[in-house]
Amino acid sequence: MISKTTIDQVYETARLEEVIGDFVQLKKSGSNFKGLSPFSDERTPSFMVSPVKQIWKDFSSGKGGNVVAFLMEHEHFTYPEAIRYLAKKYNIEIEETEQSDEQKEQANERESMYLVSEYARKYFSEILWESEPGKAIGLTYFKERGFTDDTIRKFGLGYGLDQWDAFTQTALDKGYQLEFLEKTGLTIVKEQTTGEPRKFDRFKGRVLFPIHSMSGRVLGFGGRILTNDKKAAKYLNSPESEIYHKSKVLYGIYFAKQAIAKEDNCYLVEGYTDVIQMYQRGVENVVASSGTALTPEQIRLINRLTKNITVLFDGDAAGLRASLRGIDLILEQGMNVKVCTFPEGEDPDSFSKNNSYEDLVLYLDENAKDFIQFKTSLLAQEAANDPIKRADTVRDIVNSISKIPDRIKKEIYIQECAKIMEISEEVLYDTLAQIDKKGFAEASKKIKQEQKAFEVVKNDQVVEKVDVQYELERKIIEMLLLYGNLKQEFEDLVLKENEEGELVLEPEKIEAKVYEKVYLDLQEDEIELTNTQFRTIYYKLIEDLNEREEFTVNTFIANLNQEMVSEVSSILMEEERYVLHDWERKEIYPKEKGQGIAQLVGETILTLRCNLIKTRIQKLQKGTEGNNGDNSEVLEEIVNYLQLNKLLNAKLNRVLS
Repeated sequence: MISKTTIDQVYETARLEEVIGDFVQLKKSGSNFKGLSPFSDERTPSFMVSPVKQIWKDFSSGKGGNVVAFLMEHEHFTYPEAIRYLAKKYNIEIEETEQSDEQKEQANERESMYLVSEYARKYFSEILWESEPGKAIGLTYFKERGFTDDTIRKFGLGYGLDQWDAFTQTALDKGYQLEFLEKTGLTIVKEQTTGEPRKFDRFKGRVLFPIHSMSGRVLGFGGRILTNDKKAAKYLNSPESEIYHKSKVLYGIYFAKQAIAKEDNCYLVEGYTDVIQMYQRGVENVVASSGTALTPEQIRLINRLTKNITVLFDGDAAGLRASLRGIDLILEQGMNVKVCTFPEGEDPDSFSKNNSYEDLVLYLDENAKDFIQFKTSLLAQEAANDPIKRADTVRDIVNSISKIPDRIKKEIYIQECAKIMEISEEVLYDTLAQIDKKGFAEASKKIKQEQKAFEVVKNDQVVEKVDVQYELERKIIEMLLLYGNLKQEFEDLVLKENEEGELVLEPEKIEAKVYEKVYLDLQEDEIELTNTQFRTIYYKLIEDLNEREEFTVNTFIANLNQEMVSEVSSILMEEERYVLHDWERKEIYPKEKGQGIAQLVGETILTLRCNLIKTRIQKLQKGTEGNNGDNSEVLEEIVNYLQLNKLLNAKLNRVLS
């Protein structure tokens, strides 16, 4: 178990913007940062990070929290894993306390699969470096590919012995459960009609490429066979599992993420060795789709780090056309695409191996074409002098342009296409309109079909009422978080009788800290927050503000459970919606937080009192309904409450009907 000293040090050292910046491309926005949500598919940023408060909020999914909450949400870490990840990132030594058997048993299935995968990576690496077959076969292969010792170690490359169950048996002897060896796909289990089930190593006799998540966790493996066994697949990947979904993973993203964000461009290749060779040569912003067709999920992974993708193709023309579908997918995500092909017979692996860093970078810069230039030149060559093929080519290109969400980009690409294909812009716009119209018609048809599945009752629409009590309690928590320790001059209201015998509210000036004023006012009126979570947060805040001279939101959040962390971050980041909508550019200037704190506190408490009086009056009135007895005392109480309510509302400049 990790000690509290280590946890406190992690919270004090970790910088939220740096940690999230490893996963999401963040841009400065005033005192905050904003970026695309890593939790939903979007083109307009709704993800906000506050370096001052050390919290984040994703307005598209509603998620939010501190640095640990982000890692738990994004990487599916457990709390200890998130702390360990941050400790490693900031070179903090982890202090451990003894873990009980019960705590060990609580590691969930997902975590057990991660542990098995990490053990497998270490095992295969040890076999590669320390066993005779590993060195003679695996290491020799990697050296022949031109990989250095440092590169082999960095990417965690390994080798599986050419034996039926060498890995499985070793893992079982080490205490790893067969259930998780099978679920990760590392072991194949075949039931027998009699006796024990047979167990086989999936990756026996293969060199291995561990596949990492964006945070560096081992999700699965890619294995290449080195013999000429025609019955066995040349490349074999881990099967889909709870932790490995190949359509959502990019090989090399963990090693490339910082370079992608820095260079503001990502090179997309096909295979493992392409990535490793380019990385070794010095071009680090490179990832691979690992031989699978490119998916929207993989593109969105890159989209969080940059808007620019350069797709690298082998020099062989075969299969180029099939790969163009991937370009359309990238365009649909609103990204900028360039394409670069290598000379005949070359691929990213061989070209990087045979050229210097300078020559490689120069080649990529000079030969990367905009997708429209690449597609037109490729398809125009195929069409040659055939008018029908030429027409199909133009339609194909316009179809790609139709995928682009940005209208300005669409127009520029239409103009570019018109020049290259020597056809009028008017014809291209007409074709584009037809494609867009067809797409709109299909979308409308789909929406209508979905609507038919639901019974819509137009006359009985229920308008959701605002829960005034909830909003006021939320506002109290917000004030304590933002201004709890600030000293202010408040105008207190004291109920007195004037010379005419009427009750009036007379103002009195007092100086106090915000949290003292709120606490005393609520205690005086015997007001208890009704929302359970707000009530818990409220008492924790009062306790912290009373005990700590230097209260900080970051320290306070560190001691809350993740549900409360999410709630607190939502409250604190609410005003960041103004930043996202960029209202100031539209000459709308929202009132800044911190303006008139004493007034805000006073008005909130007054409004809460008015709301509680109103609720009390309604209860008293309900008690008199159908009661034929003497209600004079109750009616007198109602009149007194109405009079007090009128006075309080007058102070708030509200007119009561």
